[in-house]
Amino acid sequence: MQIGCHGLVWTGSNDPESFEEAVTKTLAAGFDLFEMALFDPETFDVGAAREILAKHPVAVSASMGQARDSDPNSEDPAKVRAAEKKLIAAIDVLEALGSKYFVGALYSELRKFMAPASATARANAVGVIRTAADRAADAGITLGMEVINRYETNLFNTGRGALKFLDEVDRPNVGVHLDTYHMNIEESDMVQPVEDCIDRLVYVHVGESHRGYLGSGNVDFDNFFKALVRSGYDGPVTFESFSSAVVHPELSGMLGIWRNLWDDSEDLGAHANAFIRGQLRAAQTIGMH
Repeated sequence: MQIGCHGLVWTGSNDPESFEEAVTKTLAAGFDLFEMALFDPETFDVGAAREILAKHPVAVSASMGQARDSDPNSEDPAKVRAAEKKLIAAIDVLEALGSKYFVGALYSELRKFMAPASATARANAVGVIRTAADRAADAGITLGMEVINRYETNLFNTGRGALKFLDEVDRPNVGVHLDTYHMNIEESDMVQPVEDCIDRLVYVHVGESHRGYLGSGNVDFDNFFKALVRSGYDGPVTFESFSSAVVHPELSGMLGIWRNLWDDSEDLGAHANAFIRGQLRAAQTIGMH
């Protein structure tokens, strides 16, 4: 199992200097995996990233949320085409970096929708993910459909909803990506979604209820990590947290980061790494009881 950290804990940019800073701080905090926020893959400097990773070897994944002008979950053909193009460009980047996971809200713009997804918009999202999955399969990459709360998408908001979407996509390299922050809003508990999705669970985000220090909010991490261990999950577990002290103002607005719960990335990251590993180890020892 790889324990990772989201790049926005460290920096709000993907330029070479920021990329190297994020990679080195990820390693210094004790993580195995660096998850980069790949919002603009067509401008990403692949050559520089490869040189940095050669100096600082670490596993790499990427996450993305679609935007207003590139939304698969839309009836606008131009937005749908732009979304597909963006996903393919991101997969090209990840293939070049040797990454195995591409996750997040790949299927929809992140915003408050005022109505359920139309049949046309849902079909468009399914079609885009199918096309991306076929390209990703050629690159040996698994796609994770992140389960996002109702305030950020209208396609699905629970693990069971994600499974229905996966059935429509019908591609073996597309799985469920659970996130404790969103689960804490939408799910009945922190155990059932893991049990429901375990056969198709490919990626996990660990975030607190207020997106600050792990253990300082109201997410039921004890039972969540017990569920992961008991179910036999062995994929990536990645820490995610946001502060406008790091994240770009536009993204801070999109995510609703109206108050900062931390200002020291190094302390936050080291704490998160120890917290996740401690929770997993505690759950693993239950078998000794």
